[in-house]
Amino acid sequence: MNIFGIGLPEMAVILVLALLIFGPKKLPEIGSSLGKAIRGFKEASQEFENEFKREAKQLEEATKVSKSQPEKVITEASTDEAVDV
Repeated sequence: MNIFGIGLPEMAVILVLALLIFGPKKLPEIGSSLGKAIRGFKEASQEFENEFKREAKQLEEATKVSKSQPEKVITEASTDEAVDV
């Protein structure tokens, strides 16, 4: 098992240190808070990714629409006529 580059022996040492520092009553509370924070981060990153994809899709569709519509070209004759009027 290798999580974040930390092996099983390192995880055991961290767990023992946390148990000694915080005590057995606080450890589940800290674990729960950490789990909620990680879950919130995952949800926020997923929401950001979905918003990014949605904006990219809208931009792509707008580009397709503008390419499919012919551009209006103003010629010199049309501008001269506008000036003469």
